[in-house]
Amino acid sequence: MVPAVEIHDLHKQYAGGVVALKGINLTVPVGEFFGLLGPNGAGKTTTIGITTGLVRPSGGFVKVLGYDVVSQYRQSRRRIGLAAQELNFDWFFPIEELMILQAGYYGVPRKVARQRTAHLLELFGLSGKRRVKPRELSGGMKRRFQIARSLVHDPEILILDEPTAGVDVELRRMLWSYLTQLNQEGKTIILTTHYIEEAEKLCDRVAIIDHGRIITEGSPQKLMAGQNGDGLTITIDSWTEQTARALEGYDFNFTDGHIRILIPQPELRLTEIINQLTSAGALVQDVAISHSTLEDVFMELTGHGIDE
Repeated sequence: MVPAVEIHDLHKQYAGGVVALKGINLTVPVGEFFGLLGPNGAGKTTTIGITTGLVRPSGGFVKVLGYDVVSQYRQSRRRIGLAAQELNFDWFFPIEELMILQAGYYGVPRKVARQRTAHLLELFGLSGKRRVKPRELSGGMKRRFQIARSLVHDPEILILDEPTAGVDVELRRMLWSYLTQLNQEGKTIILTTHYIEEAEKLCDRVAIIDHGRIITEGSPQKLMAGQNGDGLTITIDSWTEQTARALEGYDFNFTDGHIRILIPQPELRLTEIINQLTSAGALVQDVAISHSTLEDVFMELTGHGIDE
């Protein structure tokens, strides 16, 4: 099957010698929810810009459903809906008219455009604002409108560049729900983000990009499984030889009354370990479960945090 997006040896150098991309390779299958995770300035927006035809590559190529984004730009662009990081709509038209105009750029008949617009405004909770101009919307409504407008021509692929940047937690989770529903209905979604939780929650697979290079890629679960963050921290009243013998076979250390045990899927072994400790005479005072995160993966691979 032809992939939704194929990126091969992609380079980009801007005027002045700034190198944004250093030969990245990615393949996004049809129907996947794919995340491009990295800090600001890592090359995420440049990658999206080239894929959508807004930026010219310096080397390599990008294909969208088999169409080259440079030589076959008409075919590739009509298959993509882009919700850019920056709000980029006309502030003086009602949002309903802006969506109908947007559909017209892609050759959608006006009658069909009206039907799609009504459906999308309903889906994104904006029906009551259809005659309102964008400047009169709240910040959260502008974000929702940005995504709704990108879907009006019914593209096979939805690309979202930092869609929840600057929004509150409640709206972020609301947008997550909308995006999950769209993906379940068959849309291929490509998301750029520097929010770790967002990538973990939404994406089937992620690629970590830093300084214009792809560092690693895979499912969040697979990437996190390679870390040593999963485990238990157990607080006990005292340490004895019997306690040490009860933990033979586990990777653990004891410091200041706290036993740190590194173990995958700690929930499954919790009861067993507690029983072994209490049988050895230890009084368990507190238990905390921890898991690896994509932040751990990012720091391990790059040597710095995603916000640095």
